[in-house]
Amino acid sequence: MHGYDWLAKLVTVAILAGFSSVILVMLLGQSRVFYSMSRDGLLPKVFSELHPVYRTPYKSNLILFVFVGLFAAFVPGDIVGDMTSIGTLFAFMLVAAGVIIMRKTNPDAKRTFRTPLVPLVPILGIIVCGAMIFGLGWPNWSRLLMWLAIGFVIYFGYNINHSKLSNPK
Repeated sequence: MHGYDWLAKLVTVAILAGFSSVILVMLLGQSRVFYSMSRDGLLPKVFSELHPVYRTPYKSNLILFVFVGLFAAFVPGDIVGDMTSIGTLFAFMLVAAGVIIMRKTNPDAKRTFRTPLVPLVPILGIIVCGAMIFGLGWPNWSRLLMWLAIGFVIYFGYNINHSKLSNPK
């Protein structure tokens, strides 16, 4: 379309800004996940060290920012976007499954949040997220499987011997 090249460029800038903000927010959340995992012995202690003034997991933030920054610098944006999508959807599926499992295995546990209509809502969440993942194509599935393999290596190489749940002191 002649005369609308400026609009295409504006949309591209908006997409890049959207990707950047989503990745930034996810990184801040990920540092808190790593903080909790580190406190449970599932990651090295460096991930649970807090800043003396701000009380945030600053070393975890720095490590993740450097890692993701390098990753984003050398991997095309569309691949990073797809990896972010499939990873987030897969995490949502795991959380939904975890709600069902926790309700069955530990029904009397104190709940800090409520999920209505269990198991219907978690099952619907798993189905909807699974359908969206299904549409992301084989290259994204292969990358997800690769990251899962890396996660298993980390778990069985480090976590299983350091977990506070497996090895209470």
